[in-house]
Amino acid sequence: MKEQTHQMLGVIGGLGPVATAHFMELVIRMTRAEKDQEHLDMIIYNIPSIPDRTAYILDHSKESPLPRMIQLGKELRRQGAACIAIPCFTAHYFYEELSQSIDLPIINALRETALYLKEHGVRTVGVMATDGTIRSRLFHRELEALDIRVEEPSPERQKDVMALIYDDIKQNRPADMDRFRRVREELRNFGAEVIILGCTELSLIKRDNEIGPGFIDAMEVLAKTAVERCGGSLSETACRLITGEREGAIL
Repeated sequence: MKEQTHQMLGVIGGLGPVATAHFMELVIRMTRAEKDQEHLDMIIYNIPSIPDRTAYILDHSKESPLPRMIQLGKELRRQGAACIAIPCFTAHYFYEELSQSIDLPIINALRETALYLKEHGVRTVGVMATDGTIRSRLFHRELEALDIRVEEPSPERQKDVMALIYDDIKQNRPADMDRFRRVREELRNFGAEVIILGCTELSLIKRDNEIGPGFIDAMEVLAKTAVERCGGSLSETACRLITGEREGAIL
């Protein structure tokens, strides 16, 4: 019997490095496979030297990450990737320019997350993400297009989010869960039914800590979509992406 063949996944990674490693693990976990050959082929560029995305979005005098990302995307296309995943949601600020320049399908993790939430009847969400993602309204646009109300942290709690990302995870330190809980409780008080972990570093907090019900990790959505787009079979892990989700219920 002929071996099942999949299309190759290309990954523009290193934004940051630990998050990229976790993304690869998620793709593997979300693939239903009984042997090595049933997993996806992947080409992963782990390039942490790409300029910081938030720094550029907040101050356009900073070096743009776009040229390097385009270069890597074209190289992935040349090497036979069928589609590209970028495990950095702030980098989706450049989604249209990347798509036009690379001429290869790029998975829009933000759009896929919004679609998943819509399909599951969620009406109000909170977003935890970088300043760059929040200020450029990347998640807002995708969610509001589907009539999902978006709540974001107050300026004080947004400082907590940035500290979790830049002072803790990116520096290989344990997450300050008191900060995390303060943001969580505020967004719940604002009416969020589900909270989006909208930065790949926040995915690592979910991996390493008990965060409770009513969260969705956008990187898990990205991994699930990557498996589907490349022709892989989904494992049971990929079936329920909202924490605490049971048989169609959010909590």
